[in-house]
Amino acid sequence: MGRDYSTGKLAQMGLLSSAASALAQDLCSQVAAEGIETIRVLFADQHGILRGKTLVPEAFASVFDAGLNIPSTLLLKDTSHRTAFPVWSEAAKGPAHLMRGASDVMLVPRPETFRVLPWSPHSAWMLCTPVMRDGNPIAFASDTVLQTAVDRLAGQGMAATLGLEVEFQIYERLDDARDHGRCGMPGAPVQTRNLAQGYQYLTETRYGEMERALDLVRRNAQGLRLPVRSVEVEMGPSQVEFTFAPADPMTQADAMVMFRTMVKEVCAAEGMHASFMAKPRLENAMANGWHVHQSVQDIATGRNLFMPEAAGDLTAAASGWIAGLLTHAKAASLMIAPTVNSYKRYQPYQLAPNRIQWGADNRGAMLRALTASRDPASRIENRAPDSSANPYYAFAAQLIAGAEGIKAGLAAPPPTTSPYEGEAEKLPASLGEALEAFEASTVFAAALGDDFSTYLSHLKRFEWERYLSTISEWEQAEYFNLF
Repeated sequence: MGRDYSTGKLAQMGLLSSAASALAQDLCSQVAAEGIETIRVLFADQHGILRGKTLVPEAFASVFDAGLNIPSTLLLKDTSHRTAFPVWSEAAKGPAHLMRGASDVMLVPRPETFRVLPWSPHSAWMLCTPVMRDGNPIAFASDTVLQTAVDRLAGQGMAATLGLEVEFQIYERLDDARDHGRCGMPGAPVQTRNLAQGYQYLTETRYGEMERALDLVRRNAQGLRLPVRSVEVEMGPSQVEFTFAPADPMTQADAMVMFRTMVKEVCAAEGMHASFMAKPRLENAMANGWHVHQSVQDIATGRNLFMPEAAGDLTAAASGWIAGLLTHAKAASLMIAPTVNSYKRYQPYQLAPNRIQWGADNRGAMLRALTASRDPASRIENRAPDSSANPYYAFAAQLIAGAEGIKAGLAAPPPTTSPYEGEAEKLPASLGEALEAFEASTVFAAALGDDFSTYLSHLKRFEWERYLSTISEWEQAEYFNLF
């Protein structure tokens, strides 16, 4: 008879369901039976980076009884891992006030996410949800944000299905940059060399050159039970793309953070470096897009609301969804293109969008409509996100903006056939411009709460201001000799 977690602290606080309690018993038995030595108890932070603690089997059961405490400042870090909020100040407000003194928050296990690691079979992962120690939710915790958006969509009688195309690079690693002078916050970038020359998109010979690395990634992704659909050689040197079968938003967000982490870990172990950076500063390197395919179903009937009756038509739901994504595109940019570097990707004629418009099966447009009569896979592809985005935030932005368009009865404008020309409004040119659009909008604050919008604004403005205060190579070259 396994341990009964229904009487533990988490269950008594209403944070562990009876189903989760039963699954916890099975997992503890599995850990013992399979000789698993370590369990990495993790959460997806505000950047979609996995963080947490590693437990031995004897301590694993306690996570289901009482959760696991971690420093709250892990939720307050920017991309350099600096704490972006004044937690030591008596005058601290918002998130910093709740987490003043670098106090603890609590991880609540999500036992359905448990995975034995195929590249390290003595170890396993389990994802968790951070909450305050009294059990209250944290408004900006990644999976809490997405679940809020999923629930809001369900309140309109709809559910979303998402499919993913993820672009990234795999390089040979030449220098780890581990000498003392290069280990700062952030550390110096590692030195790399291409595995293949690139610029032979989808050619068999390029795939053959990278097959060893691609097999390594694919086999481990499948070992994690991620729904890999295809493995492709992309346009640029050492650039590849993995696509995933459609699934619900939470499943896909979990898959994305597992996939990115797995790729970086298994490549590093083999002397390679994998990067999901939007636009690497490497000669001839191509930008990495993250194309999010999305459709919406009527919960009552299961019918795809984007599937038209006649060829060339848009359903009212598809039209409203497109209009919502376009209307709120600039404000949503902070959640789908979250870094300073993200905005270097929005260049014309590079298979990335730079204007806020949609097209019918047009890869240059921000939104690509792939709808056909009697095609249950009818969907909208958003090509504006990049592979560095926090998937929980990015998917929440899609669900909220699209659903708002349907709720408001909006209609899509005419489609474009010239996505890099004309008078259509442009996507933000910088993180600063995206911040201004996010702060001027009310749609995400209304859906996710003021605590979330204030938090995200502060976090990304801290990053943006660090960037603005840095003297660039361009400035040095432009002015040092001249003046």
